Amino acid sequence: MSTAQISQHPFGRLRRAGRGFITPLKRIGEQAQFYGLTLRSIADLMVHYKGELVRQIAIMSLGTGALAVIGGTVGVICFMTLSLGADVGVSGYNQFSTVGVEALVGFASSYFNVRFVGPVVTAIALAATLGAGATAQLGSMRISEEIDALEVMGIRSIAYLNGSRVVAGVIVVVPLYCLGLMAAFIATQVVTVMLYGQSSGVYNHYFTTFLNPSDIMWSIFQVVAMVVVIMLIHTYYGYNATGGPAGVGEAVGRAVRASLITTLFVVLFLSLAIYGQSGNFHLSD
Repeated sequence: MSTAQISQHPFGRLRRAGRGFITPLKRIGEQAQFYGLTLRSIADLMVHYKGELVRQIAIMSLGTGALAVIGGTVGVICFMTLSLGADVGVSGYNQFSTVGVEALVGFASSYFNVRFVGPVVTAIALAATLGAGATAQLGSMRISEEIDALEVMGIRSIAYLNGSRVVAGVIVVVPLYCLGLMAAFIATQVVTVMLYGQSSGVYNHYFTTFLNPSDIMWSIFQVVAMVVVIMLIHTYYGYNATGGPAGVGEAVGRAVRASLITTLFVVLFLSLAIYGQSGNFHLSD
């Protein structure tokens, strides 16, 4: 029987459909296995490669070379949260003023900046800076056979390259997120008080009344979970990049797309888990 006859046979079509269904599942399984190896390699990282971990923390926080002028990831996150915090002030005041409750802009700042704006904006900034940079670095090392050279020298490449970036991202993101959240709070207050002329006492009253410290802790937990997911995805695509420089660019694009989609699901499920029942919100006692 010829190849064309086999392809037209019902079992041939069924076999092709099965391959189309199994291949994505196989790829997901390979990624899950790689993520498990990366997380398990953190123990080796803490024992053998602490110097590389410190170097990655310095690079991710303040950047090197020209990036150090604007603060690296610090500047990106602060500028993005400043702009979104100002937007919360503008939109909140205009919307609340239509029903005569513009005094509640302070509530909007303490509620939306902590639960939605801060985590999502930080995730986008991390995927576009730390994540994309990690994919490009690892991809260039893969195509230039530097990773193979590390293996030949007896260095555990997954712990040295991937584990260090995951742990450094978790360590760096907490102070970075706190700075970004403060920038969002300041931007909302400046827009509301200085631009729209609302009394600072009224704004601070509603802001402090509805700002729940536990929400800030849960928000930090969300960001930590997201940065783990982001760095795992980006290190996977960079570590397994193929096809020369064009393949590295394609890997960066796929990693950014996958991490952004995945982090949105992380935010959704964590928000449902944390606030899904009661919402942890009380308008009055």
